[in-house]
Amino acid sequence: MDFVELGGVALRYELSGRGDRTLVLVHEMGGSLESWDEIAPQFAGSRRVLRYDTRGAGLSQKVRGELSLDTMAGDIGGLLDALKITGKVALAGIAVGGAMALHFAARYPERASAVAVGSPATGISPDRRAAALERLAMIEADGMASVVEDAMLNGYAPELRGNAGRFERFRARWLGNDPGSYAAIWRMLANAEMHDELGKLRCPVLVIGGSLDRVRPPPFAQAVAQTIPGARYVELRTGHYMAVQTPDLIANCIEEFLKSVDA
Repeated sequence: MDFVELGGVALRYELSGRGDRTLVLVHEMGGSLESWDEIAPQFAGSRRVLRYDTRGAGLSQKVRGELSLDTMAGDIGGLLDALKITGKVALAGIAVGGAMALHFAARYPERASAVAVGSPATGISPDRRAAALERLAMIEADGMASVVEDAMLNGYAPELRGNAGRFERFRARWLGNDPGSYAAIWRMLANAEMHDELGKLRCPVLVIGGSLDRVRPPPFAQAVAQTIPGARYVELRTGHYMAVQTPDLIANCIEEFLKSVDA
């Protein structure tokens, strides 16, 4: 692991692997680069793998105030520049990390070869926004523990907890989030509107829905796929935190997709 300061903000990252191609991994809200612990090594034998703690998450610098997807996509571009990674990269993202990966591809089309996203959180529908804002206010006031049971029940389905150690580590790491930063990222999501830019994406896109995802059930993911020209959609037996819950399943799905589009 290493750290870099970009425009006054410190980010933690890891660059591993070898090869001419690069895969950028963007974790979910409440996650960190450790969310990819069991996936990154599967790609490192054939390509460089860049994973990082997004602004406000993990050991990256904490945030307050307003955030935007432009800022988050800019962080990806800044990391690539700092590491002297040129040319197009493939990206994979989970939940809000999927929104960041898609926004990067829309904002920097010359830098994205393909994007694979799981349960992409591209915004919050008007009918759910009030409840979301109430929830993030609770997090800011009372901390992560105030919502952990609900977050785990909906995002980490009991059916996927066969590996108890994996679940317990994830839960503990999730509880370690900075409440203010978590709320800032959620507020960014509540204000996001990606419909128009998704319709303009031209690189190959794979959207993965999780049949056990109770945060963003498959119809949400499928609706995103239908907005993107030529996007592929697949539904897998996984949940919202799919890179952690079913790493082999997700890694194989991403790998097959990247091979099929030569990215």
